[in-house]
Parts: sequence; C-alpha cells; structure tokens
Amino acid sequence: MRAMYYEAFGAMPEIRTLPDPTPTPGGVVIAVKATGLCRSDWHGWMGHDPDIHLPHVPGHEFAGTIAAVGREVKRFKVGERVTVPFVSGCGHCQECRSGNQQVCEEQFQPGFTHWGSFAEYVAIDYADQNLVHLPEEIAYETAAGLGCRFATSFRAVVDQGRLKGGEWLAVHGCGGVGLSAIMIGKALGANVVAIDIAEDKLALAKALGASTVINSREVDDTVEAVRDVTGGGAHVSVDALGHPQTCCNSITNLRRRGRHVQVGLMLGEHSTPAIPMARVISQELEIYGSHGMQSWRYDAMMQMILSGRLDPASLIGRRLTLTQAAIALTEMDRFAESGISIIDRMA
Repeated sequence: MRAMYYEAFGAMPEIRTLPDPTPTPGGVVIAVKATGLCRSDWHGWMGHDPDIHLPHVPGHEFAGTIAAVGREVKRFKVGERVTVPFVSGCGHCQECRSGNQQVCEEQFQPGFTHWGSFAEYVAIDYADQNLVHLPEEIAYETAAGLGCRFATSFRAVVDQGRLKGGEWLAVHGCGGVGLSAIMIGKALGANVVAIDIAEDKLALAKALGASTVINSREVDDTVEAVRDVTGGGAHVSVDALGHPQTCCNSITNLRRRGRHVQVGLMLGEHSTPAIPMARVISQELEIYGSHGMQSWRYDAMMQMILSGRLDPASLIGRRLTLTQAAIALTEMDRFAESGISIIDRMA
C-alpha cells in the first residue's frame, strides 16, 4: 500500500510503499476512501504524543469500506461502508462497560497508538465495539471529518457543555473544531460568538451560524468583549484552539456557573496552562475536557446530519492528494487553513 511515513519526529514525511495490514482476530482492515488532516496529526509528527512509536504512519479520522475481517468479528462484513471514532474502546475495561469508550483504559487510536489512515489501508482493532455503519447518503469525504473534530465538538457542546437553546456559546478558535462547534451550537438554538484572529475564518464562522464575531487582535480585552456581547458572559465556552491564552480567556469569559470545555490539545510547552482557580471557585464554574466521542453516540449526530440540521460537508476546505498532504502536515502550526482539509486521493 501507499502510505505517508516518517522515521523521526519533525522530519519531512515520505510517501512509501509499505506492506498491506492484516486484521487481528477481533479487527478489520479498511480501504481508506477519505481521511482528514488534523492538527492532532501535527502534534504527533512533532513528538508531542507519547503513544507514538517510530517509524509511524499518521492519520486518525477517516471513512472507507471493509476490505478484510478477523475471524471473531460478528457485526461487520467485507464491503460495508464504515467510519470509526479516533478513540476506539477495548470493550471490557471499567470505562467501556460504563459506556465511556472515549476514555478507555486500553484504547486503540489509529494514527497514535497504531499506524493510521494516511494510507490506502488501515487496520482497526475492537471492530464490533467501535465501527459505525456509514449511511449511503453521507459521502466518504464528509464522514472523514467526523471522526475527530466534528464528533469531538458534538460531544463537547452537547454532552459535556450541556448547551441549551437560547444560551450563549463562545468558541475560541475557528479552525475545524471551532467551526464544527459553531454549527452544532446554532443547530441547538444557541447564540454563538466566534473568536479568532483571522478575518477569513471569522467570515466563515458567521456564514455557519455565529451570531457575532470578535477579532481578538482588534479589541483591547477579548474577555470583556465576549462579556459585553453576551450580556454578562457565555453560558458555555469552548477552547477549540489549545493555547494557554485561549484556555484562560474561555474560562474567564464565562458567566457565573458557566461551563468551559477544553477541546484544543494542550501539549508540549502548553501542557500546564494557568487557570484562574479563584474565579472557578467563587463563581462555581465547571471545567471539562472532551476527548473524542463514543461510537454509540454517533446515532444522534448522524440523525441531525441526515435531517439537514447539521451540514459537516460545508466545513470541507482543501482536498489533497497524499503527496500534497505530507507538506501540508508540516505547515499546520501556521493555522492558515480555513475549514477541514481532506485527503481523498492516495496519489
């Protein structure tokens, strides 16, 4: 198979021909039809994720058809259209038994704990517990953006943030995660304020349903700007970027008893941000992490997509070949992309 491959962190990835994977007894091999290029892949390439062991093939959000099935798999067969959360649960640990596969103690993560989807084929373990049947109405390219950014945003806004219609949602960072959160917040009937430093991203945020936008480079105080437009602060605020400043702003711009959800990864030198804990205590703020979404929760998200309430296809920006994506991966720290970049050709 053709695959993106690197032998050293920070080294330019190569496109190589590697052995095709084979399924484990409980796993499958998926022929990749489309896969998303995510900033988490950049973090992995930089060496920020201790789960990655070299050499490595990245890629963790994708969709395709089942090419081979392990002998213990019962719910899926060759030829079926599928996608999968980027965190796959083992099915037998305490967290999986409680329905929280997204924090499984023995999780399988393509592109991190194992070789990923920047390839013609990817092997997935724990197939019966984690694969999601992909309706014919949803294109592979659309589904490829669901596995990490969109699904994580769905869980962050709906399950962790518990956002309700009429509430204010603040979204810090209008990349793929942030734009997904804006769309989901709008679909739930919330008022959304989008914060970024790029006018093109703010324009897209507005088009996707943000009630108002704030360019943080053009205001004296981002927190006060959010509090002004929301009439006292956001009910729910999401740091979709993953930076000490946006994390602190997201917490500080909450109204009393508000909920902050951290979605943007805080790795490397940003792993221990300062938290305004006095405010958290005195105003009874809630702080949550959001790490993927369980496969069983995909039904709710899929129904909103099929009904037209959510349109993740509109988030797709660039469509790349595998060769183009190798260069794009190395440039993801520049935050230059609008929307979600999709690899849809393995050339």
